[in-house]
Amino acid sequence: MSKSIGVPRFDGAHILVVGDAMLDRYWHGDTRRVSAEAPIPVVDVNEIEDRPGAAANVALNITTLGARASLIAAVGADESGKILETKLVSAGIECLFVTLDNYKTSTKLRIVSRNQQLIRADFEDLVDIDATLLEPLLEGSIDAVNGIVLSDYDKGVLADPQVIIRRAVKSNKPVMVDPKFKSLDQYRGATVLKPNRLELQHAIGQWQSESEMVARCQKLMAQLNIAAMLVTRSSQGMTLIRPGTEEVHFPARMREVYDVSGAGDTVIATLAAALASGETLLDATAMSNIAAGLVVSHFGITSVSGPELRLEVAKESGIDRGIMSREQLLIAVEEARERGQKVVFTNGCFDILHAGHVNYLSDARAQGDLLIVAVNGDDSVNRLKGEGRPINPIDRRMSMLAGLVSVDWVVSFDQDTPESLLEDLKPDVLVKGGDYAIEQVVGADIVTAYGGKVKVLSLVEDCSTSALVQKIRSL
Repeated sequence: MSKSIGVPRFDGAHILVVGDAMLDRYWHGDTRRVSAEAPIPVVDVNEIEDRPGAAANVALNITTLGARASLIAAVGADESGKILETKLVSAGIECLFVTLDNYKTSTKLRIVSRNQQLIRADFEDLVDIDATLLEPLLEGSIDAVNGIVLSDYDKGVLADPQVIIRRAVKSNKPVMVDPKFKSLDQYRGATVLKPNRLELQHAIGQWQSESEMVARCQKLMAQLNIAAMLVTRSSQGMTLIRPGTEEVHFPARMREVYDVSGAGDTVIATLAAALASGETLLDATAMSNIAAGLVVSHFGITSVSGPELRLEVAKESGIDRGIMSREQLLIAVEEARERGQKVVFTNGCFDILHAGHVNYLSDARAQGDLLIVAVNGDDSVNRLKGEGRPINPIDRRMSMLAGLVSVDWVVSFDQDTPESLLEDLKPDVLVKGGDYAIEQVVGADIVTAYGGKVKVLSLVEDCSTSALVQKIRSL
């Protein structure tokens, strides 16, 4: 996997998006009172905002990056359809719409106050669209594009995806699919299939381990003649699976999350635009992961611009840093060994992150090429530190650590010691801070037995989480 990536010019790429287009409507206002009719807040609406959603949002994301997009979708002969087309055309998107009488353009109305969504109302018709209505539009557009995205929201446009996939394969065009809950067999022959965790569970059932999930996906890809699967896993990042090779995991980008709406649209749009611009599948996936991290930091359905993505990539020190599960970390460490990199390991509770921690972790990172920080789970901290601890739950502690430039990977463990992790990971260097003798460091015997090194680093004086907690409690 590349350790650094560059964002290409997207202006040479032209992507055809086929799928279910929606209008996302937001009513914004303040809430200062409760209704006399029912125990519900009254929103004084002062702003109405319309945004393209679903397949229309995919097309918008593509053009915002700087590529060209054409969109085949179905709309009704109604106000929402006209608004949607106007917004897309103004963004430079070619709209190839099937306009149907007695059909509602899918519209999602959200009532929002202070960036909190209070209620959503959906207006739509769930009608399977006759594929013969799409064929003339496909014939006139597939040969002119670099790639095709199928954005399936189960609203009827992609009732028969094979009509499009077969036509694309005949023209030697790659097809990237963002599926929903229909049988994945209907996407047979696609180039890349991008299910989220729930969609994948619906298709292959629950799995008990990373290896089991990957094996089932490999089997599914062989059965359906699919070149790759990209599984989006929310806070667990993304996993890219290809035939005959190890999976690659991309940790979630750590940032404040305001709204995950539309993140999947951003992923498939960035992936398609990057591939059409000549990027490898690995680097295109890395870009889509970074783009998804950007979009969830904004409220509502939104998109990422090419300059915004370039700026974020320029700030990244690597594409494979962040929070990982135990199994994902085992794979990442093995890859690091193959690259000849020295892996450093340290552990702790890190309940209230302070200057002592930051300096210590920076010194620990200097002992090798990559630093793993293993963090005690909440129950473990409670057993070790006593009542009222931890102050911060495990997800917040891990997020703070993952944001430090000195930290490459963060993993949690539920036991009171990290010995089982050390036995599995076999880091090159085990680091601990304090006044310990090396033989007193937990796990030192494990590390020295396989030839690793153990180092004890000094801590910054007058920096102690327990002392901080006591000081706060005494105020």
